[in-house]
Amino acid sequence: MNTQILRSSGWTGVLMAGLIGVACGAGVAQGLPTPGPEHEGLKRLEGEWVATIKSPEGDSTGSATYKVVCGGLWVASDFHAEFGGQKFHGHGLDGYDPAKKKYLSVWVDSMSTQPLLFEGTMDKEKQLLTMRGEGPGPDGARMKYRNETRFKDADHHTLVMYVVGDSGQETQMMTIEYARKK
Repeated sequence: MNTQILRSSGWTGVLMAGLIGVACGAGVAQGLPTPGPEHEGLKRLEGEWVATIKSPEGDSTGSATYKVVCGGLWVASDFHAEFGGQKFHGHGLDGYDPAKKKYLSVWVDSMSTQPLLFEGTMDKEKQLLTMRGEGPGPDGARMKYRNETRFKDADHHTLVMYVVGDSGQETQMMTIEYARKK
């Protein structure tokens, strides 16, 4: 009986390896995704930044590091600051989905166990990236958010974050001014 189980699990492993090989081969035959112009635009974030934060709870400073990852398809961010006397640490992934024609963002941080998920569009003329999303609020309940990131030049951009109420009314949560570290 033990020999039969070993033989059958061996065949299962061979079958699974074959299926994975066929699936991977099909993916390669179609070609891997390559960064487009929208991904190239996100590369402008790569580097180290000083952050000046303004919020109703008070002003503070922080730092951010952005790095292009996954063959240029994503930009990963690492953010450190202090809010209300508490250390804060966050990570983000920003990219572009050509099928949806939308920018995508995932944000996780030290103040929540749930991610914020965003998608949005870029107004190239205004150099304004507008993202809408949902995630946990300060009380843990699900909330809607809107972020606007305005790119002033290669070394400065501003993020304004709003909470969107059930009626659609927006309340500004914070503004972060980013300046490239020299």
